[in-house]
Formats: sequence, C-alpha cells, structure tokens
Amino acid sequence: MIVSAVSPRSREPSRTTAAGGAFVDERLDAARAVGRGLAEHVDDPDAFVVELDAGLRTLADPSFEAEIRRVTPGIASVLGVRTPLLDAVMGSLVRGLRGCAPARILPVVDRLLREPIAEQQWIAIRLMDRTLDADPERTWQLIRFAARQATEWITVDRLSEPCARGILREPYRWAELEQLVYSPSRWERRLVGSTIARMPFEQRDGGRRPEVASRGLEVIGTLIGDAEPDVQKALSWALRSLVIVDRAAVGAFCVREAGVAGRTDDGHRAWVLRDALAKLDPADAAAIAASLTGVRRRAGAPSTSDAAAEAASFGRGPSTSDAASFGRRPSTTDHAATVEHPPT
Repeated sequence: MIVSAVSPRSREPSRTTAAGGAFVDERLDAARAVGRGLAEHVDDPDAFVVELDAGLRTLADPSFEAEIRRVTPGIASVLGVRTPLLDAVMGSLVRGLRGCAPARILPVVDRLLREPIAEQQWIAIRLMDRTLDADPERTWQLIRFAARQATEWITVDRLSEPCARGILREPYRWAELEQLVYSPSRWERRLVGSTIARMPFEQRDGGRRPEVASRGLEVIGTLIGDAEPDVQKALSWALRSLVIVDRAAVGAFCVREAGVAGRTDDGHRAWVLRDALAKLDPADAAAIAASLTGVRRRAGAPSTSDAAAEAASFGRGPSTSDAASFGRRPSTTDHAATVEHPPT
C-alpha cells in the first residue's frame, strides 16, 4: 500500500512510494509477458492456474504482502503483487483473449475462484468483465459462489464491480441484494453496501438514474444498524456514492435515520451516518450531527437493523460468525444500485 503519496514537507515522493514505484517499473514488461502466455491456456483451466501462479510469484513484493496482511485481517493466502502489475497482466491477457467466446473463459473463472491465492481470485473477478454480458446467468452464479467464499474486504469490494454491473444490466437482480441483507456472513452483507456504492461509477448513465438512489436507499434502510464494522463501512460508502445520484433523497434519508438513532441511542446507525456527513448538504449535516449528540457505538451491542430483526423472527440472523451464507436462492421477481480501494 502507498502510505503517503508525497512527503508532507515536499512534493518529492516518500521513500516508500519511490520504492514501490521502482519495483513496479522493473517488472512491468515481465507482467505483460505473463498475461500474453496465459491466453494460450484458456482451454485448459488447470494449466492456466499453474502458469498464472508461477507468473504471479515472480511479481510478488514481500513488503507489499506484509502491508496487505496488515490492512486486511482475515486474508488467507496472498502473494503481494502490486495493483499496477496485476493490471498489466490483465491488460495483456485481455488482448490475447480477443475473439475468444465467453463460454471458453467461464471454466477458467470457475477454476480460479477455487484457488486459495487472493490474486488468482482477483484475476477471476476481472475476467467476469468478458462474460457478464454474453452469459449473465452463469456469471452471476460465479459471483454468488465468490461471495459465499469471501473472508475479507478487498475481495468483496472487487466483486462489487461485476455485481453492480449485473444489477444495472438486469434490474430484477436487485432481489439478490435484498436476500443478502439476511446472510449470516458479514462479507455477503458488506457486498450489499459496496455493490450499491459502485453503481454510480460502473455506468455513468444507468448507474445515476433516480431509481438507483431510491432502490439503493430502500436496501440500505433494511441493513443500517448492522453491528459489524465491515458492513457499516460499506453502508456509509454507499450513502456517499448515492449523493452523486440524488443528494436531496440521501439527505432526507440520513436526517430520518439520525432521528431514529437519537431516539433509540443506536450507535451502529449513528456511526454510518456520521461517516457520510462530509458529502451531505451543510444544513442536513448540521441537523444530523445535532440528532446524534452523545450517541456512540458500543462494542458488543447487537444489531438493530430491520434485516436482523426479521432474520431473528425465522431463526436465522446476522451474527459475528461467518460459518455459512444464507444459502437461499434469490427470487427473480422484477423490480421497477469518497470510494474505498484495495491497496495499490
């Protein structure tokens, strides 16, 4: 991760930034070569995985691996390949796959998602760009699989990009998010917020229609009050993003929810709203801040969200355990979606 872009007293890059940049520059050509070689194995997923693993290991930076582990509790296996190098691998791979039918790419995506190495999974998520339009149903099943397997925020937030595009392309898939608010996995619940947050940026036209804000706020309203900080961060991110779509609607939503938080001393709800204040109109922000005076998040306090209450009523609710996903196949009923980034 780049800790500081420039020294506070100078426009010169920090030592950490300079070292990371030099590491990337020295290996860009090698990263492109890795991508070119991978395209030859598209019809043999096992060989693709072997070649990708070998190539990524030559691009890994141990200091970056340590930084990823520091900022991503719960990540299992990661090599420490910097984002510009992953992008170079993908760029060459995508060029090599021009003209390749998505049906040939999907088995590779499936195989990569089953690998323990995080970078392999991130490449799989990027390859969904090539399959989502041509084969949305099978791609969506892989998105669901990846969400069930997720154990940390970087993978979830990367997954939110094809998830957002899929919903914007087929609006009936809003039902997917409505199901995930009940998941026992905090990572599936985080995907709800991060997907909504990505929508205005995945399609500048479709992602900024009024219905994206109205539908997004409806879903956020079901999940706000969740006790998990990872979910709370995604919900505040979603609110900040939806300001781009409908500032007035987001402001009204936050004022209303702040009133609830103030009356019920709901620290979970209050944290989300405070984190969104900077993007709201000053008048709304002042009213929200006044409503939240003295309301603080308390460790160990249970979720207060509507989703948690409804899930508890049928005996399955959000918890601190991520042992299983909700697992119910979503309905396909039609319905009239400052950004966080993984370390670079």
